[in-house]
Amino acid sequence: MPAINRTNWESHLVSPETVFSKIKPGMSIFIGTGPAAPRTLMKMLLDADENNIRDIELIQLTVQGDVILSIDKINAQNYRLKSFFSGFVSSDTIASGQVDLISAYASQIPKILKSGKIPIDAAFIQITPPNEAGYCSLGPAVDVAREVMEQAKIVVGEINEEVPFTFGDTFVPIKDFDFLVRSTRAPVLYERFKITEEMDRVAANVASIIRDGDCLSFSHSPLFEALVPHLTERKDLGIHSLYFTDAMADLVKSGAVTNYCKSPFRGKSLTSYALGSQKLLKWLDRNPLVDFQGTDYVCNPRLIAENPQFTAMYEASKVDLLGGVSFPSKGAVITGPGEVVDFLTGADASKNGCTIIGLPSRNSKGEANVMVSLMDYPNQLRLRESVHMIVTEYGVANLKWRTIREKAQAMIEIAHPDDREHLVEQAKKKKIIYPNQIFIRESAHLYPSHISTTAEFKGGVNVKFRAIKPSDEEGMRKLFYRFSDQMIFYRFFYLVQTMNHDKMQEYVNVDYSKEMSIVGLVGKSDSEKIIAEARFVKDEESNYGEVAFLIDEAYQGIGLGTYLLRLLVKLARNLNLEGLTAEVLPENQSMIKLFQKTEHPLENNIVNGTCYMKMHFN
Repeated sequence: MPAINRTNWESHLVSPETVFSKIKPGMSIFIGTGPAAPRTLMKMLLDADENNIRDIELIQLTVQGDVILSIDKINAQNYRLKSFFSGFVSSDTIASGQVDLISAYASQIPKILKSGKIPIDAAFIQITPPNEAGYCSLGPAVDVAREVMEQAKIVVGEINEEVPFTFGDTFVPIKDFDFLVRSTRAPVLYERFKITEEMDRVAANVASIIRDGDCLSFSHSPLFEALVPHLTERKDLGIHSLYFTDAMADLVKSGAVTNYCKSPFRGKSLTSYALGSQKLLKWLDRNPLVDFQGTDYVCNPRLIAENPQFTAMYEASKVDLLGGVSFPSKGAVITGPGEVVDFLTGADASKNGCTIIGLPSRNSKGEANVMVSLMDYPNQLRLRESVHMIVTEYGVANLKWRTIREKAQAMIEIAHPDDREHLVEQAKKKKIIYPNQIFIRESAHLYPSHISTTAEFKGGVNVKFRAIKPSDEEGMRKLFYRFSDQMIFYRFFYLVQTMNHDKMQEYVNVDYSKEMSIVGLVGKSDSEKIIAEARFVKDEESNYGEVAFLIDEAYQGIGLGTYLLRLLVKLARNLNLEGLTAEVLPENQSMIKLFQKTEHPLENNIVNGTCYMKMHFN
């Protein structure tokens, strides 16, 4: 019989039964993963009841979608499933011992298969019809098809005309297949997620960290669906991601992705799997903007690290106060170590790289997602040191290079407000935070996250402003110790020599029902430095707010004081205060001039060597 080629391949099509007749008991069969799944062969194999289809070992890179073996099939002893990591609904099966899970880094799986340590007798591979040159495309998933085809004694191609012809390392000569089967089923599709209000807020906070020029990795989860609308104004984003989704295609279409700043594959989005709708598959068909490569390439930490500003992002199910992460056992693509360690390691080594974990503060049942410890939770990421940022709808916890106490304090602040008091008490018992740590219960729901903003000052200095947090204690201490004796005297009216924990924690724990404190920060999101703080405290009798300022001497004279006063005025008016007051030493001319520049009526009186200024709003 003549060899299969581009002109005669249709005459070589056989039925699945013909393929199965070549299978013997005890064989190991590799089947494509997720979007690469040969669904016709898979379904008929699981439905087969021939005597030779017994004790069959099925191997998949990851277990996904409707190709997952049912419990009945596994218990029937006809099949045994072996997988490198689990996904979607297969984790329960793996946890129960019904499936063999091979723990391995995703980047190392092709190497493992090439070694022959996992024997493969047959391979079922989904492909497109051949082009004029006689090459088929692996379509929406490169998977580890090449390595498997080299090892398998029987190579079967399931030709699916609905599969997109993709570019990259996807071309396979049709002559390399021993059998061809025509697919009668559509490829595996993945529905888009509905976005909750909480997840949209999480995504907005994640987006606040992402910079122009960042190279991103995506996964298939609600977080990434919600993230894209918040990124469309970014510039020159890049994509180096194991998974390419509908949301990612939307981001490319928005113009935010150019891939100009990334390396390798500058100008192209790099991926291994397309997880999405029929619309996505159609968009990928012969699309040169997306390059598909094997997992040994896409998940290689050294290659990932070559991308400057590489940002690895994942959605978690639970986190703890020390930065521990537990991934979903259901509903997410990856729940084993999979590619997570590879991508976090690569991001950690990338120049200005960043790793972000996002999740709502509570799950759909109203249970806390921020825990004191994840000791008893499954699917944990052991590389706590590689987690830079954890994000909920209540903010961003910067964990990079911070002490255990600082991490815990930052994590408490992004927990659900009703969960924070319990976390503080438990953290005290475990001696994670100070035993006398203050917690103001009334302020948990009052934190004014809406006032966060960014402004540019003289000399191109960009400053981020937000309300002060208890976790700013160390940053405020450092600001205090940068001041000269004169500046300290101006602020406190006497020479304060030290600012220990007991003093500073009272300063940074603000009761937002009657006071307001704003800090100004400079630097990258993972290494911000506090350079200014301004506040007012409401006087209940007069309904005026008494103000005070602290501005790093290295940043004075660029307009920070004027900006902060205007911000305090706006916030005070929103709280229906009558005005602001200040007690200033006469020699503190910069503070006096600051008040004098205001457009509001101003009283100025000197009593016993102190200047009392009163600004009226009405």
